[in-house]
Amino acid sequence: MSYVAPKEFAVRMIDAGQSKAVMSTRDTLIRSYMAGAILALAAAFAVTVSVQTGQPLLGALLFPVGFCMLYLLGFDLLTGVFTLVPLAWLDRRPGVTIGSLLRNWGLVFLGNFAGALTTALLIAIVLTFGFSTPPDEIGQALGHIGEGRTVGYAEHGLAGMLTLFVRGVLCNWMVSTGVVGAMMSDSVPGKVIAMWMPIMLFFYMGFEHSVVNMFLFPIGLMLGGEFTLGDYLVWNELPTVAGNLVGGLTFVGLIIFVTHARTRPHRLVQYSDNNG
Repeated sequence: MSYVAPKEFAVRMIDAGQSKAVMSTRDTLIRSYMAGAILALAAAFAVTVSVQTGQPLLGALLFPVGFCMLYLLGFDLLTGVFTLVPLAWLDRRPGVTIGSLLRNWGLVFLGNFAGALTTALLIAIVLTFGFSTPPDEIGQALGHIGEGRTVGYAEHGLAGMLTLFVRGVLCNWMVSTGVVGAMMSDSVPGKVIAMWMPIMLFFYMGFEHSVVNMFLFPIGLMLGGEFTLGDYLVWNELPTVAGNLVGGLTFVGLIIFVTHARTRPHRLVQYSDNNG
């Protein structure tokens, strides 16, 4: 599958981070908008499959189709830029500053949210015949997801907040592994296989993905979910964003940067240098 060695894809990660940090506002917003819209559509697809078949594993197995599509098309998710752009800053790439890093994160957040919200509105229209009928079985399931993953956490107080944060960490550990997976191969089948596995894992395990939630919670509110916008922001989106940042950067970006982009000399080489 044209496998790319770790040292090589580590450089690709840094290159990608630099490219995203210096990208124009227009292109950043367009690419992040489409990423949010496509991932939201994949989430709607996965929920539909799970409800209609009664097999959540099947929904998780098929969800990565959206992730693969958006990355092959060159679009950007917040979870991905959380991991890649800081590496370009650490590598002191030209044009990459803390300001450009924060600018990229902010624009991608806005673009992802706008794209996911667009898809949420379109799917809500489809499930309710333009809001003229009550939501069908799939619509009801989407509404209940939002309830359990907002007020459900709030019922446990700080323990619920900690659980939410850790689920965000675990999520982007896997999602960012999928982002790196797209760089592990020079063939389309190789990229898809490497992306598919960690994305399937995160979705089936119920980890919290900030961009998927930009779809699930707004559509839940549109379809009568019993939670508020404040519940969504405080008891899901903001802690999830923080967890996603920590998970992707700590367990994927920094680890690969330190051990593959900044590899230490082998001990045997050091011994030979010191002893003739």
